[in-house]
Amino acid sequence: MSVSAFTAATDTGRKRRRNEDAYVVAPPLFAVADGMGGAQAGEVASKLAAAAVEDTDVGQLGGVERVESLFQEANRRVYEASTADPTVSGMGTTMTVALVEGASVAIGHVGDSRAYLVRGGRMEQLTDDHSLVAELMKSGKLSPEEAETHPQRAVITRALGTDPDVDVDAFAVPAQDGDVFLICSDGLTTMVDDENILELVEQNGDDLARAAKALVAEANKHGGEDNITVVAFRIADVGDAPTSATMTLPAAGPEPEPASAPPPPPPSGSRSVPAPRTQPAESRVRIAITMAVLLLVAVLLVVWGFTR
Repeated sequence: MSVSAFTAATDTGRKRRRNEDAYVVAPPLFAVADGMGGAQAGEVASKLAAAAVEDTDVGQLGGVERVESLFQEANRRVYEASTADPTVSGMGTTMTVALVEGASVAIGHVGDSRAYLVRGGRMEQLTDDHSLVAELMKSGKLSPEEAETHPQRAVITRALGTDPDVDVDAFAVPAQDGDVFLICSDGLTTMVDDENILELVEQNGDDLARAAKALVAEANKHGGEDNITVVAFRIADVGDAPTSATMTLPAAGPEPEPASAPPPPPPSGSRSVPAPRTQPAESRVRIAITMAVLLLVAVLLVVWGFTR
């Protein structure tokens, strides 16, 4: 399996002054991080986590192990920055990561950002929210309808960077040709329900960029209370190359003679000097005869002047 298409879209929303979301689109690696903390701390935390995903060398690790290693490095960077700088003390970030490898997609997750799988006209939430309302729902103390309006629905129970160690949900999902994976911050899912998300993805299924923009617009349409980030990618069977990517070669024939290479351009900043022209032989003979005649006339005039 391989990634045949991918996209990302992010927006500050209608209520926030800054965008504290960060994302990674580096096939086969994708991620979304949603920062939290006062002042600019959330923005700092999410960017640190995203950078760790992009530039960390995990050696020979692959799949779920690689994803877990990326999370541990991201947690270390955010935690160390938080403890070293009082202005960002206590900052943290959610993060959801997807790594396409072989016939599966490894998912890593901390917080309340989400990963979805769209397959065969249906959508499945792959990750569990690490939030207070999610725990209350699991225990039966809160209904889904009550969770939508709960005053503490933004409280998360697990984040990167708030402690020296982090517990990561990491697992692999078998992939199929045509699967669409969607990673998003809660700025989308608190404004748009799953049914509407699926509808917009299906309506724009042939154009992931258009689907991502439609999801962001829908979240803003419903209030845009938080930053909104969407990352999406489609899986294709390696053997099934899309028609638009097929290259047609011309029929074989005699090779044309190579054209002579043009002269190299003059060095930058210099003026080009034209090459001297070479006179043909016949022209040179005419010039010599003319010069001889003129010289003879001049001699005769001088002699005539002395004999007068």
